[in-house]
Amino acid sequence: MKPLNAAYPPITLKPRMGRRAQNGHPWVYSNEIVMDQDAKALLPGSLVRVMTDGGEVLGVAMFNPHSLIAARFLSRDANATIDRAFLSDRLQSALAMREALFAEPCYRLVHAEADGLPGLIADRLGDVIVLQPNSAGIDRLADDVVSVVQERLSPRAIVVRADSPVRQLEGLEERVEVIGNLPAGPVRFTENGCHYLADPVGGQKTGWFFDQRDNRRFMADLARDQSVLDVYAHTGGFGLAAARAGARAVTMVDRAEAVLDMARRAADANDVATTCNFDQGDAFGELEARRDRGERFGIVICDPPAFVRTKKDLKSGTRGYRKLTRLAARLVGTDGWLAIASCSHHVSGDVLLEQIKLGLRDSGRDGRVVRRSGAGPDHPIHPALPESTYLKFFCLRLD
Repeated sequence: MKPLNAAYPPITLKPRMGRRAQNGHPWVYSNEIVMDQDAKALLPGSLVRVMTDGGEVLGVAMFNPHSLIAARFLSRDANATIDRAFLSDRLQSALAMREALFAEPCYRLVHAEADGLPGLIADRLGDVIVLQPNSAGIDRLADDVVSVVQERLSPRAIVVRADSPVRQLEGLEERVEVIGNLPAGPVRFTENGCHYLADPVGGQKTGWFFDQRDNRRFMADLARDQSVLDVYAHTGGFGLAAARAGARAVTMVDRAEAVLDMARRAADANDVATTCNFDQGDAFGELEARRDRGERFGIVICDPPAFVRTKKDLKSGTRGYRKLTRLAARLVGTDGWLAIASCSHHVSGDVLLEQIKLGLRDSGRDGRVVRRSGAGPDHPIHPALPESTYLKFFCLRLD
């Protein structure tokens, strides 16, 4: 990629529209920018210099004139050169932090804006790296990102999952590309000493959700000699950790047979197959059926997909968390544990807690919160971007 440095074309903010960007926000919205003919003519993903109406250069950004998030800052250095060396430095910084945090090479390697690479997600599943280029700018830099990952980590395979729905907002086409020697079938990796399987090509997002790592460990520490119900189990993240920690019995529920099959295979790999049961079905339907049968568990864990994907879904989606809590709480035995999570960034922790409170009231149960948390440290938070605190997790002790 040819360095452009100060030759990057300028885009100018409207009068009195520079305060958020000057205060550290990593995005500039389209309605904050003077969208003149020169700006509109720029190709999506172009590198630009962001300037205030007074001529102050705020930094170098990736620009997409067709997106609501029109500019995403890469550097606050007005003279920064965005080339392979720049990307390599950012990747090395992200890698060094994870290597200081984790003994196993299994983690979220790059967490977009929080790691200085807006729109890029990278997960490391041992010797397989999964990349999600979710912005037009990162998509244009994708070949250089792949090269840098190869140089730094020498992975067996890199999977480019350019199929996220958010790419539609950037006007990008979907594609999935495998570079290198990806093993046939699911990829095996280790988290907290537990063996898991993931499908990095066809699975949800990157095939795994590292964000719940610490919460899985916390719940596993409670699981010895307990009966556990893991709803929205996916490939068994919470359930297998509980079984490995000594749970008496673990039931995992998911509507997708393919992910339950990977959970079954992982149960064999962890020597806990006799402890685990796997039931395919809709979460709400399964909870209601088990309530009607009078089933009780020492621990019930509900880690659903996002109920609120857009702001217009907020009212109906938040009611879903109330209903989920009501149904799940009725399955928790006396002095048992209930865990509820939300990955909807439109739902704040306080809003989720309010719905949990209402759901407990509806179920006729009382309880207290013993853990309120979010994602693990490999999902760092950009201090000026509240959206990066998307995951909320509550564990309660029920009377």
